[in-house]
Amino acid sequence: MSTIKEFKADKLHVKVYGDREGMGRGAADDAACVIKKLLNEKDDVNIIFAAAPSQNEFLEALILDNDIEWGRINAFHMDEYIGLPDDAPQGFGNFLKERIFDRVPFKSITYLNGNATDIEEECSRYTKLLKDNPVDIVCMGIGENGHIAFNDPHVAFFNDDKWVKVVDLDLKCRNQQVHDGCFANLDEVPTHALTLTIPALLSAEHIFCVVPAIAKAEAVKNTVNGPITEQCPASILRNHENAVLYVDKDSGKYIL
Repeated sequence: MSTIKEFKADKLHVKVYGDREGMGRGAADDAACVIKKLLNEKDDVNIIFAAAPSQNEFLEALILDNDIEWGRINAFHMDEYIGLPDDAPQGFGNFLKERIFDRVPFKSITYLNGNATDIEEECSRYTKLLKDNPVDIVCMGIGENGHIAFNDPHVAFFNDDKWVKVVDLDLKCRNQQVHDGCFANLDEVPTHALTLTIPALLSAEHIFCVVPAIAKAEAVKNTVNGPITEQCPASILRNHENAVLYVDKDSGKYIL
């Protein structure tokens, strides 16, 4: 689980591991330490989770920590497709249900509803929940286009006045869902989604960003070494006081 390289990019702490399993375990160990520390300081902890294959190793390692008091943790998820069937395995809520939400006894789990009758009302509902339950931790990834949550470059605003909004997904983002094996072809990938915005994500006290695989190497390079710009939304992590980026040697090939 030892890193092969560690450094700072502005405020962002970057950790490079030799493989994605070590990366996942390393991120889970760090997240577990922060969770336990926060639970020693307050009654409960609010955590937002990302749903993507990139999170598999991290989530699997995290739920194996038997010392975490899951019954004092409120769970949220950060984005959801609009218009998928409720039981679609590609649904992000269903992904998290299978990999973590149903596997440990959270105090509460709050889902975004991509099939709400009134989508704008759903945005308002979730915004109120987030503001009533200030975010302690965000566990996230980075998309091939540099997105965080579903804030693709064309809809990513560092000073967004919304906390939850409807977005249209760009082509690179939709193709990534096919590359990841989530959909058989592009026509199956929804064109719109609900997402927590960048200010909502950055409101968290701690951010753990887990990004394996060669397909993410360009996005990692732009996040770490490029300008801080909405054209690479993840680059804003370099301004956060307590953000850590975890990569493997494949996704980190340009920053080694």
